[in-house]
Amino acid sequence: MISKSKLKELSVYKQQKYCERDAVFVVEGVKMCHEAMTAKATVKVVCATNSWLSQHSEWPSSVEVHEVDDDSLSRLSHMTTPNEVWMLLERTPIAAPAGQPLTLALDHLQDPGNLGTIIRTADWFGVRRIVCSEGTVSCYNPKVVQSTMGGLFRTEITYTDLPAYLNNCNKPVYGALLDGESIWSGTPLQLPPEGAVLVVGNESRGITPEVQQHITHRIAIPNLGGTAESLNASVACAILMAELLK
Repeated sequence: MISKSKLKELSVYKQQKYCERDAVFVVEGVKMCHEAMTAKATVKVVCATNSWLSQHSEWPSSVEVHEVDDDSLSRLSHMTTPNEVWMLLERTPIAAPAGQPLTLALDHLQDPGNLGTIIRTADWFGVRRIVCSEGTVSCYNPKVVQSTMGGLFRTEITYTDLPAYLNNCNKPVYGALLDGESIWSGTPLQLPPEGAVLVVGNESRGITPEVQQHITHRIAIPNLGGTAESLNASVACAILMAELLK
């Protein structure tokens, strides 16, 4: 059973400043930990119940393994109802396969649930590269990690100066804007042979003026109801990915 001193040592990772300091992140629950193991992520620490460990007993010597009870798991967990296993993983960059037809660019997204859902949806569509502005919420935020449902382990995610990236990408840049051309009018959306970038902006302010300067195709999802002010960022991203990749 885990010692009190070790439990105290590991519980600091509930705070993101310590995760950032040590270049690690937390993954919790049977589903997400299975995804991490399948992806061969670099596991540093495993804390799990006896029943879970009895089914997963083979670990490299480099991995710390601790048996915990439900109370100890609660002290480590970000979740309201902890689920059997907690892992501390190394932040290892993922490289997308060459020849990606579509890259997502996220401009100052703030909501962890939106980012997590976008990563999960991109995983569904096979979009393996996401470029985020430096003001976008961290992909290692616990809420982001859990809501990706494993997509985090299959997606290259980088944070950079987004206007500079778009200026040098040498590809068409599609931007989701309320004053853009409807995706259902004119020529149907079709990815060019060299691929393209799709930009989705902040939940309330949209795409920043600095990023808009680099958009070559201003597009919009038609508001057929005419009453809603805007679409959720992750929903809009899903619709546009489907249109571009169909």
